[in-house]
Amino acid sequence: MWMRVLNFVGYQAVWFALVVGAARGTPGLAIAAGAAFVILQVATGGEWHTDLRRLILAIALGMFVDGIPALLGWWHYASPSPAFPSQGAPLWILTLWACFSTTIGRSLQFTQTRPWLGALLGAVGGPLAYLAAAGGWQAVQFTGTPLLYVSWLAATWGVAIPLLARRGIA
Repeated sequence: MWMRVLNFVGYQAVWFALVVGAARGTPGLAIAAGAAFVILQVATGGEWHTDLRRLILAIALGMFVDGIPALLGWWHYASPSPAFPSQGAPLWILTLWACFSTTIGRSLQFTQTRPWLGALLGAVGGPLAYLAAAGGWQAVQFTGTPLLYVSWLAATWGVAIPLLARRGIA
């Protein structure tokens, strides 16, 4: 129970640090903190092979979910480089995805047995997180119409969480 709580609190702290660091143009320390968070979670999780598979998938999803809109000019990131692919998802965003991947086996473990709930959580929570990062700290600036980017985020995050949570990943 405590490990789930610590995972949740740790992820929220890293999310905040990365968003604020990126908004201020200094994401380096937060990226290092995110990497340390991932290493700690994988080292203490007991299922490192599953964690690593999920981590790789999450980074690939991040390159797609956040890279495509950046390449298309739908939004722009504060601290946009280095990005993967070039002009795509910045390293601080991919660090967020890596950190998020650790929540699936811990604080969001319930999504593994309830994919519909993971889809709902992603479809609602994904856009809300981006809107908070944009509105509160200007870590991302949307240039497209709200319907476009909210629909993209709802659809992609609605698929991403169940995909990360699927049991076959182990």
